[in-house]
Amino acid sequence: MPLADSDGTSIYYERHGSGPAILLVHGSGGNHAAWWQQVAALRDEFTVVTMDLRGFGNSVAPVPPNSSRPEFDGQDFPGDVLAVLDAEDLTDVMLVGQSIGSVAALRAGLLRPDRVGSVVLGHSLGGISHPELRELAAADRAEAVKLPVIDRLLTRRFQQESADRTFLFQQMGTFNVARMADLRNLDTDGPSLRDIQDSGVEIAFLLGEKDAVLSVKTVTRAHELLPGSRLEIVPDAPHSMYWETPGPYNHAIAHLRRTLGQKEAA
Repeated sequence: MPLADSDGTSIYYERHGSGPAILLVHGSGGNHAAWWQQVAALRDEFTVVTMDLRGFGNSVAPVPPNSSRPEFDGQDFPGDVLAVLDAEDLTDVMLVGQSIGSVAALRAGLLRPDRVGSVVLGHSLGGISHPELRELAAADRAEAVKLPVIDRLLTRRFQQESADRTFLFQQMGTFNVARMADLRNLDTDGPSLRDIQDSGVEIAFLLGEKDAVLSVKTVTRAHELLPGSRLEIVPDAPHSMYWETPGPYNHAIAHLRRTLGQKEAA
């Protein structure tokens, strides 16, 4: 079982295929196995790395001294990502985050641009610190919380037509010790737009048109405020696009991996 050491915490990961590298960073209800539809589709052309952030899947959930249960600080997650990159000695990697995984992916990329060439912020602003974006995202969240959790993530039609895959989707989270309510400091001290520009790391925003957590309007504005960024909006796709509509999602990821960095290479 491959493990990377992240400041004393064992981080589980898997490496599949060969070619330009993509590292997939799961969201709050996922783990490395959530990417089953991506690994199978992408490994013939790319090196596809999946991982478990601490407290998720097979990764250790450290218990602090004088505590009876694990504690989770979002500030530790970028180090988990970097530990995997170091363990496999990967460079020019495209990090792909899903929801909260995008926060970890962006911070990891900014910390180590020597290993990370690009970051795809999937269904997330990646914790970018900007007053206008913070206000827009808060308005989106206020609408999202009116819905049952499952309706924020998958469309009603999918739930009705694919009861088996919906059930499996819900089961994925039962393998995690960490829960969304446990995750502290995810957006604390987020990077500014200038921090991102100065890093040289390319950024792409990837969103489903029917995302019930983050709106097209909000993500489009983030793209407008970040010169040089890319924007990919997938029609008819929800927040958990990677699960519900894997075909268009995989196509978007493959296209981004093939094209990001071409400006510098030209």
